[in-house]
Amino acid sequence: MPEKEKFKSRLGIAGRIAKAFLTSKLTPLIVAASLVAGVFAVIVTPREEDPQIHVPMIDVFVSYPGASAKEVENLVTKPMERLIREIPEVEYVYSTSKPGQSLIIVRFYVGQDINKSLVTLYTKLMSNYDKIPPGVSQPLIKPKSINDVPVLVYNLWSDKYTSYELRRVAEGLADEIKKDQDVSEVTVTGGSPRQVRVELDPARLKAFHLSVMTIAQAIRGSNFATPEGQLENGNQSFRVEAGGFLETAAQAGGVVVGVSGGRPVYLKDVAAISDGPQEPSDYVFMGLGPSFNKKARLGGGLESIKPTARLYDAVTISVAKKKGTNAALLAERLRSRIEAVKGRLIPDGVRINIARNYGATAEQKSDELLEHMLIATISVTIL
Repeated sequence: MPEKEKFKSRLGIAGRIAKAFLTSKLTPLIVAASLVAGVFAVIVTPREEDPQIHVPMIDVFVSYPGASAKEVENLVTKPMERLIREIPEVEYVYSTSKPGQSLIIVRFYVGQDINKSLVTLYTKLMSNYDKIPPGVSQPLIKPKSINDVPVLVYNLWSDKYTSYELRRVAEGLADEIKKDQDVSEVTVTGGSPRQVRVELDPARLKAFHLSVMTIAQAIRGSNFATPEGQLENGNQSFRVEAGGFLETAAQAGGVVVGVSGGRPVYLKDVAAISDGPQEPSDYVFMGLGPSFNKKARLGGGLESIKPTARLYDAVTISVAKKKGTNAALLAERLRSRIEAVKGRLIPDGVRINIARNYGATAEQKSDELLEHMLIATISVTIL
């Protein structure tokens, strides 16, 4: 038997498949198509920092006005924990109780469908709602996922503007960022939000025979808008609304809260109304590194210069993306959008610092991975 025939007879299944590819004219086409498909996959695959795994996590908020932290824990938190632990798909339950409020974080097993988990949890709580003490609010259920983690965080700070003014600038910039179709949530933290403050005068209330509840109902009744229909004119349609929301201190002061001596009593007659910053609920500061202008006296009469960081009031804007969005492309689009509104929404003197950019880090890691894959591919090809 010739050597060629002996070699052919010793070929196994893998050898015969390899030989078929070596002699086939389709092999170059298959290789070219594979390369094109690989390049296309690299281009369209989103570049993300966090792994896209399915771990449903749901927050359950319950309020119990007037109850202490211990009462909330014993009457609300613990009974709800026992109910939630009866769900087979639940892996962990975390809880926090404080005066008037309860927060329970429910974590399901990896791979569970978030929609099915929501329905299961809601059905479990609502079917046992009769066991909750009177006065406890209905549970507020909010799902959380890996996409709720902010991919971009901007810090706005200035040595010329107050925290109240920075907050107003940040809220305007947040509205501009929300216009991007791939942005799911924008959160503003820090600064002093705007508030119209009403401080009632007890002596004036007594003089006009008014109560605090009467004032509250009058303000609530004046601060709403309801649709009343549509007005057609040619090829245009106009929506008609009745009422409106109070926007300024002057509008709030003009609310009629009662009648005394045959004349209307306005809110400004019984209260001091101011339009300005609200008491901040959280604080953000920007430190610009150490300055060396303070001295600390050491033992033996020696002096040492102590570095101290200079802090400025700041406001943080956190941006979360939609599922499947390329974080690198989103970060670049928002950078261009922010540059475009400087001088219009962002006045001179307000500086922006990027505290987190998952798009840049994801881009860096993906490029490093592609580089290693390219080196491996070339090495295997040469070998």
